[in-house]
Amino acid sequence: MKPFPRPIIFIGLFLLLLLQACGPYQFKGTLYEDPPAAADFELSRSDGGRLRLSDLQGKIVLLFFGFTTCPDVCPVTLSDAKRIYEALDDQAENLAYLFITVDPERDTPEKLAGYVSNFNENIIGLTGTEEELAAVREDYGIYAAKVPLKSGIGYTMDHTARVYLIDSEGNLRLTYTFGTPYEDILQDIKQILKEKESR
Repeated sequence: MKPFPRPIIFIGLFLLLLLQACGPYQFKGTLYEDPPAAADFELSRSDGGRLRLSDLQGKIVLLFFGFTTCPDVCPVTLSDAKRIYEALDDQAENLAYLFITVDPERDTPEKLAGYVSNFNENIIGLTGTEEELAAVREDYGIYAAKVPLKSGIGYTMDHTARVYLIDSEGNLRLTYTFGTPYEDILQDIKQILKEKESR
């Protein structure tokens, strides 16, 4: 059997790429097929005042639950948030990134404000009473528990490490596991912004 001539192979590859480019956009995160309305909540901003999620309607919201003494997952995730904000450039005003503490006992508003601002001044740290925070965690299916340590800090927190994307209409659209490349989240944000502009 004779091998296919190279030009035919290249043409075939070109047509395949063309078909993929013309197809519908494939979101990188885990997509909710029928996106539910994101559960509303009101918490205290680390820089003062209160914030209600529904007040951010019109923006894309990225939501992450973590704590300031987290040794790995949280700083990596917020470093990705910094890169996303930088890459969005003049579209960054369309994004709100919320960092909700799972450790209100140690994460005072001052400590939380200093922590998130180290990554990007646009990231909003949120806290509240344990009852308020527990209600939000329940609404979003977030696990959080103290893990005792023998070291001086006493304990660490085990918690769900997903990023949640709420679209500009207030719907829970996508979630991302820890380790998702920030470029993937960025592409999804740009696609949703493009969809909004085309409506």
